[in-house]
Amino acid sequence: MFAWSGAEQVRDGVRCRVFSPAADGGRPTAALYEPAGAAPAADAPLLLVQHGGSSVKEGQDIWDAAGAFAGRLGWRVVALDGPVHGARLAAGTPADGPANRARFFHAWEHDPGHVAQHVACWRGLVDELAAAWPAAPLRWFGVSMGTAYGLPLLAVEPRIGRAVLGMWGTSFVNSARLLDDAARVRCPVLFQQKWDDELFTREGQLALFDALGTPDKRLHAYPGGHVRIVGEQLQELVRFLAG
Repeated sequence: MFAWSGAEQVRDGVRCRVFSPAADGGRPTAALYEPAGAAPAADAPLLLVQHGGSSVKEGQDIWDAAGAFAGRLGWRVVALDGPVHGARLAAGTPADGPANRARFFHAWEHDPGHVAQHVACWRGLVDELAAAWPAAPLRWFGVSMGTAYGLPLLAVEPRIGRAVLGMWGTSFVNSARLLDDAARVRCPVLFQQKWDDELFTREGQLALFDALGTPDKRLHAYPGGHVRIVGEQLQELVRFLAG
């Protein structure tokens, strides 16, 4: 069914397998996370995750989400390498967190056309997943970089029924375009904001939340800076997406 690549990984009852999406040039840019025991039912929810700018499809932020959704709820979780991340890089390119983030910020600032290209990669992957599990409801989880690409995707992809976004704002370079994308979002959205975020202003994040076109949107703010989601913030997004 999928073009698997490399050995599977198992952590804390969750199995991860890398595969090459049919619409992504044959590169091993996606990862599927499932319970390590019995496979989920055909109609188990499918969570689509875009990692943060310092991460990759097998990063710790994805394993955190997979532990909550695949390990505890029995869902399938699929992550996709972002532009200039993971399997999209040439061999030998530095792939540590700061280098990943720097490349992403440069692409976001200097190459506006790459957004549509990545949205097309996601839509092709959604087509492939929907063919494999046509009865599975789709959910989206993408904060920070996952919102930068998640909003353009949600604006054109009606198959995603519920989404968690946040930790991004209009104050960042070239982010005003996201206001138009946000206005076209119709699924229920939980928008998560870090109150002391050092990368995105409070005003810019609130502007993005205000622009969301869905009548079912909620804003939750948490103390602290632009760091990985854990604790209460993770628990609340799990409750929202499972609701």
